[in-house]
Amino acid sequence: MPIPMLDLKTEYRFLKKEIDNAVQSVLKSGHFILGPEVGALEESIAKYCHTEFAVGVASGTEALHLALIACGVGKGDEVITTPFTFAATAEVVSHLGALPVFVDIDHKNFNIDPKRIASKITKRTRAIIPVHLYGQAADMDAILEIGRKNGLKVVEDCAQAMGAEYKDNKVGSLGDVGCFSFYPAKNLGCYGDGGMVVTSDRDIYQKVKLLRQHGSEEQYNHKVLGFNSRLDEIQAAILRVKLKYLDEWNNKRRDMAKLYNTCLDSKDIILPLEEEYNRHVYNQYTIRIKDRDHIREGLKSKGIASAVHYPIPLHQQPIYKNLSFVEGELSVSERVSKEVLSLPISPYISPEQVREISDCLIELMTKPN
Repeated sequence: MPIPMLDLKTEYRFLKKEIDNAVQSVLKSGHFILGPEVGALEESIAKYCHTEFAVGVASGTEALHLALIACGVGKGDEVITTPFTFAATAEVVSHLGALPVFVDIDHKNFNIDPKRIASKITKRTRAIIPVHLYGQAADMDAILEIGRKNGLKVVEDCAQAMGAEYKDNKVGSLGDVGCFSFYPAKNLGCYGDGGMVVTSDRDIYQKVKLLRQHGSEEQYNHKVLGFNSRLDEIQAAILRVKLKYLDEWNNKRRDMAKLYNTCLDSKDIILPLEEEYNRHVYNQYTIRIKDRDHIREGLKSKGIASAVHYPIPLHQQPIYKNLSFVEGELSVSERVSKEVLSLPISPYISPEQVREISDCLIELMTKPN
């Protein structure tokens, strides 16, 4: 039987009755935009993340976009972030007319290296976006200290890390604002696009809430130039069902990650490191391995899915060629991008499947390329 990266069909079969009832309830209500389901989800997410406020928006990308605007980032500003992430992290900075400033990562945990941040701060720097990559928090104490010393906003990109913890604190609650994605492949995913902004800063909360609805608090009265960036009622209803299972699902992911670690105990494989102060939720289980592409093709031939997150660091993307980075300037990101391989992981993957994937991978490593 083929093994997919994420088995959403099995998830739906497990939740079918609850999901169908939730969707039918919205359809019968006739209320589809910014109704009681969104409000209830916002309240639940704020409580879950230990923040005062939460605002449902159209996507994780929009969560970052509106959060940066609410933090005062605009044309001519600079925002420090990692090049080893999905394009949206830097994309939203560029759309504001600001400049993404890339700082290399820590090779052990794939997150931005705080030791490299200070040298990139200029008089135009306004914010730092740490990305909690693959489900593991960045070193937030160090990042927050840099932010405080330099008067910078810290915007957490939590797209892959719903439920992750840093020193017993939920991600999203640590910086000035946290941004989540509900893309279907996330630990908490809807059946379309969706996102959430969380914060305990009332000013940021009010600005994001205003921005998502065309800059309007009441119909046809527009205070600022806003956007159409609303989480819809059907997606919110689906997420409310799934939120009840999130901790259980994250624990299952962690269990399967531990099993992978046991099965893939080889000097030729660099396993994902979970920092002792973190609770990793494994949105991705990502190893580093030589001959990555050869191994990936071998897995594919046996019906085993895999993915590369991410094959080209952002500073090497065509859209950022104008930044004129010298080859090797962000050498850690460049090196790991050639070695990372994400293996199937989900609450519905079985121990037998993890062992099968691991055995296949080990066997492929012994075969000549």
